[in-house]
Amino acid sequence: MDVGVHQDGLVHISELSDKYVRNPMDVVSVGDIVKVRILDVDVERKRISMSMKDVN
Repeated sequence: MDVGVHQDGLVHISELSDKYVRNPMDVVSVGDIVKVRILDVDVERKRISMSMKDVN
């Protein structure tokens, strides 16, 4: 995911939905605009972890 801070973010498959997700393409498609919640920012490894669960 591009979050606009010169660093891409990651939404793990387990954080895509409250229900079991077999295939991520069942939930999101390339180019979708989604709302996420930031879970963790790891500056050393330059990673941003996000979740799409319970985001309104």
